[in-house]
Amino acid sequence: MSSQSTEALDLSEEQTKVLEDSFKRTTRHPEGMTLMLIAAESGLSEEDTQKWFNLRNQQWRREEGLPAELGSVLD
Repeated sequence: MSSQSTEALDLSEEQTKVLEDSFKRTTRHPEGMTLMLIAAESGLSEEDTQKWFNLRNQQWRREEGLPAELGSVLD
């Protein structure tokens, strides 16, 4: 994960680990109850958790050679 996202949200190493694990194992687009559970586990607000996932998805899309801002049901 880029340091921009971590620095912008001032995350601890443990919070980053929880978020990365959720991104890789659960979903890249959490919503509702899933978002709430990830936020609770990481100790972040739902808004900050969603912000982290948005930034992380941008990075993932760039790594895959896709436009960073393009959202799709296929990504």
